[in-house]
Parts: sequence; C-alpha cells; structure tokens
Amino acid sequence: MKIAVLPDAAMMIVHLITKNGHEYLSSTQISEEKLRQKDPYDDSDFDKSLPPFTMTGTKTLIGNKYTSNESPSGLRGRLSLFDEIIQESEAAIIIGQAPKHYNHMYNTLNELILFSCISCYNHHKLTVSLLKKKNIPILEVAFPTTRDEIIGMIQRVNDFLQNLDRKEIFNEDNLTVDLKPYKKKISIEEFKQIIEEVDNNDNKEVIL
Repeated sequence: MKIAVLPDAAMMIVHLITKNGHEYLSSTQISEEKLRQKDPYDDSDFDKSLPPFTMTGTKTLIGNKYTSNESPSGLRGRLSLFDEIIQESEAAIIIGQAPKHYNHMYNTLNELILFSCISCYNHHKLTVSLLKKKNIPILEVAFPTTRDEIIGMIQRVNDFLQNLDRKEIFNEDNLTVDLKPYKKKISIEEFKQIIEEVDNNDNKEVIL
C-alpha cells in the first residue's frame, strides 16, 4: 500500500514502511536508499530532475484546488508539492508536534533525519485534515522524547503497517487537533474556587 508520512521524510518511519513491504509516498520522490547515498552537507548533490525543481508552469497551481486564492502563495505551493500524497495515499502515519522543552537525544541534523519537521504549520495542519477526510487507516503517534517512547512508537507503527484492513484513525496518545498530547483543563467551577481561595488568603494576610 502507498503510505503517507507526516512530517514528510521522517526516516525512522520511512524505514519501517519499506521494511514491511509498503511504498512510501514522498513529495520529493526521495527514498531511504537515495538518502543513504546522499551527503547531507553537499548542496550540489541535489537531483534537479525531481520535485520541487520540476514544479513549473501549471504544476505550481495544483494546490489552488485545496484552498482559496487569498491564501499565501507559499501555502498553495506546498499543497501543489503534496498533491500526489493527498490524492494517492492509502494510509498515513502522523507524528505529533515536538514538545517545546525536552531533553534532545540526538543532535539537530540527526533529529531532522529521523523525525523530520513540520516546516509550514498551516500547510501541515491542512494536509493532515485532508488526509483524515479520505477514510483511510491513519496512525497518530506522539513525538517520542525518550528511548522507551521510541521503542513503543516503533512497535505501534509496525503493528499498524501489518494490519491496514481497518479504515479508522488510531490515536492512542490522545493527540489534539494540533497534534499535541491532550492536557486536561480545569472547569470554570474549579477556577472560581481557586480565585476564592486566593482572595481569602489575601484577606487573612491583610487582617494579620
């Protein structure tokens, strides 16, 4: 099956896709084999016969069908680049947003290679929304920040790729629409109670 990965080119996921006998859909037609052969520090090593270098003429306008003409050109351009992923994907694996503060296990380059990055947030969020409307199997996993979380993510991705007969969204990490772990919010009543307790404590201090 053709599997989309968001963020695109997260090689830890791409490796599992190819290992399980599926096809990884890439906006730039990159593959795990090509990446292993490429020097990440050599800018002259780009293949100009592949997207985005081949996105010329009407190809750059394909993204207009997903959003209004008033949307930023960068957003529409990225949607044009991801059109094949949106149209042809038969399943998708989505990694949640990285926490703002956490202990990095890898340096910046290796982390980008393993988990990729969101880049344009509006484009990423819209692409996720379009994939969810397709009625295909989708796995959402929280961004791993520890060794144990990485092991757990790999196990869940493998299990997902070996059982693609159920067309539903799997979100065991309870990610929100912003792809962040859900955090319980206090109710209005609890908030009022906190305010009252603070006011009472302030009044006691004034009396003393």
